[in-house]
Amino acid sequence: MQWSLYLLILMGQCCFFTCRLYEYHFIAENKSWSEAQRYCREKYTDLAKVFDMTDMSRLRNSTQNQGEAWIGLNNNTGGNRTWHWSLPGVEYIQNDSSWNLNGRQKWEPYPGNCGRKRDKLADVSCDKTMWFICYDEKKKDKKAMYLIKEKKNWTQAQNYCRSNYTDLASGLDQVDGEEMEALFVGSVMSVWIGLFRDSWRWSDGSNFSFRYWDMQLFNDKQSNKTCAMTLLNRSGKWSSDECDKGKPFFCYDEKLILMKENKTWEEALDYCRAFHMSLVSITNPYQQRWVEERAKNASSPFVWLGLRYSCTLDLWFWINDKVVCYEKWSRGGKTEECGRAVGMQSGGQHEWVSQRDNETYNFFCFK
Repeated sequence: MQWSLYLLILMGQCCFFTCRLYEYHFIAENKSWSEAQRYCREKYTDLAKVFDMTDMSRLRNSTQNQGEAWIGLNNNTGGNRTWHWSLPGVEYIQNDSSWNLNGRQKWEPYPGNCGRKRDKLADVSCDKTMWFICYDEKKKDKKAMYLIKEKKNWTQAQNYCRSNYTDLASGLDQVDGEEMEALFVGSVMSVWIGLFRDSWRWSDGSNFSFRYWDMQLFNDKQSNKTCAMTLLNRSGKWSSDECDKGKPFFCYDEKLILMKENKTWEEALDYCRAFHMSLVSITNPYQQRWVEERAKNASSPFVWLGLRYSCTLDLWFWINDKVVCYEKWSRGGKTEECGRAVGMQSGGQHEWVSQRDNETYNFFCFK
């Protein structure tokens, strides 16, 4: 009876808990973009990066200022453009068999900066208008993609999907999958998907694909405006300006630390508690994606998280005494036995796999 009551208390608490893996700080001093970058790196982690719309809300809520402020995105890459998927956390991996190269050689430049899908992928001008495919991450049933029969350019289509669903369909698993094929049955059409390329990069080197341009003000062809700013008086949307202009700015402070030394789960927990706060807990998909970015730099095949199996309670629980509200187990990776803890894959899909807690891996501390 006591354990049942304890479980009910835990279950009632679990979905209300969030640990923020990073914090935003608004600095109300006018500095050039480079000066702001140097300040953030000295005082915090770096100029602010933005992963998704949740981050944008947090960024705006961290200040009452209604002007312009630098963020950590810049276009000082000499025009070197790379492809991204619109949906945060989906990594672009080149697969020539998915593309219609129209007789071009693989090394030849692509003429357009947005991706459309018919039988194959093709790169076309983002200003073209066509139907598009939205993806809904919240759907629990099999139907997660929707054909929107309205002609819009790529940016308009992206805004529509983000407002009404989650995002444009992104990743080869989605755009080459069975559900996408079912939308094309009996018709030959071209539709927008969440594929775009640009030459913008984040200050800390992250590969985050999220963009939030105000297309009425933003002109990617203005070669002298190579630093990004958020327009707090326009819903936080972004534009660009000359990097030597003085503006206030946003820094971010990383709370997640990847320790590149191999320890058992217990040793990792003791280390994190001694020098930081604890092993990291993941309670939602946004935190999962943030941790995935860091896991790519690990030197072991798995990275310990703060999740362990309790033989006494017969359940998995986070070391902060919260039961599992969100999970990303690999197929067959959940083994409910004594002496088991969770390692996240450092590569691939970054799924969770139960491991014997005396194995030695890198680990994540939360500070």
